[in-house]
Amino acid sequence: MNEPMKKNCSVVVPVYNSAKSLPLLIERLHIALAHIAGKYELILVNDCSQDDSWNVITKLIRDNSWIVGINLRRNYGQHNALLCGIRAAKYDYTITMDDDLQHPPEEIHKLLDGLDKGMDVIYGIPNKLPHSNWRNFFSKFTKLMLARVIGIARVRNISSFRAFHTSLRDSFANFNSPDIIIDALLSWGAMRFGTVVVNESQRVEGKSNYTFFKLVKMGMLILTGFSTAPLRFASLLGFSFTILGVIILIYVLIRYVSEGSIPGFPFLASAITIFSGTQLFALGIFGEYLGHIFERSSARPPYIIDEIKTAKKGK
Repeated sequence: MNEPMKKNCSVVVPVYNSAKSLPLLIERLHIALAHIAGKYELILVNDCSQDDSWNVITKLIRDNSWIVGINLRRNYGQHNALLCGIRAAKYDYTITMDDDLQHPPEEIHKLLDGLDKGMDVIYGIPNKLPHSNWRNFFSKFTKLMLARVIGIARVRNISSFRAFHTSLRDSFANFNSPDIIIDALLSWGAMRFGTVVVNESQRVEGKSNYTFFKLVKMGMLILTGFSTAPLRFASLLGFSFTILGVIILIYVLIRYVSEGSIPGFPFLASAITIFSGTQLFALGIFGEYLGHIFERSSARPPYIIDEIKTAKKGK
């Protein structure tokens, strides 16, 4: 029986303060990719790390012709760095993964096997999340919300360990905004999403850069940057309180006609507080959308490349 044809793969890794874990990552990736890929490259996008990561990347490129290094001018964020790397990929299949070895390179073959089953995008989902309980909860909630927002509700979890057809980037080739969620962009050109279970390890060095506030910020970006659901909710909320206001008016009129008096200050203050709070809440939602419109209309780029270290020739 003939062996299946090996795929040509581009692996994109956003790098932030990972000088210590990069050499081991490259060593394991080289072994894993040599067995499953015909041609391959590794694109390391340095997101303005505060440690020696760029110098380490430069040294690794000298010893490994299959590595490409991209140094961003400042810290733009994980998804912005991913977009930069995805646009630089030259092979048919793109794999994205973290730089901390939580995503084992030895599991990449499972993602590629999933693409063989007709999927456009495959996520590697761990058996057990390796973070703290609060982080796991908010991470699951955020990813589930994202899956529903971008229309892939049947995928219960989304991971940064993913594989997809590189041609999907054509659907967001003209996208130029600093607010980026890679999975939302992929959904513009993909229809078939799937998951495979992978073994996920603990971080080799350092700690996660995702804090509670960053997860909340990402949740707000998901809702207001790539969905109109909050606007519909604000409209529904406004309509509901309009009906409530009419009911209160009818109550006051009946009370006035039957008893010659109307409810006093406590009732009035409560009603004003409720309606004022609702209006401010709706205005806050509108403000989020206006903020995203401003960001996109200002034509601020999602990233700026400071330097590229290109491999002499690929494998």
